[in-house]
Amino acid sequence: MLNSNTNIADLSDKVLRGVQKAVDNLTEANAAKGEDMVIGDKDGSFKIVPAKDLLPHPMPKKD
Repeated sequence: MLNSNTNIADLSDKVLRGVQKAVDNLTEANAAKGEDMVIGDKDGSFKIVPAKDLLPHPMPKKD
């Protein structure tokens, strides 16, 4: 049974990493185009923010 639980935990971890990578890619693409994104919280509230504000590092300036 431990092996099955380990496989489920591994699969869950891989799925979460994949979703995070997809969100990061979407945020970077939207920031590069100057677009906004909708973010929500646990209470169900949401707001629209510039995608560049969600990046962990500033976007390089275009010349």
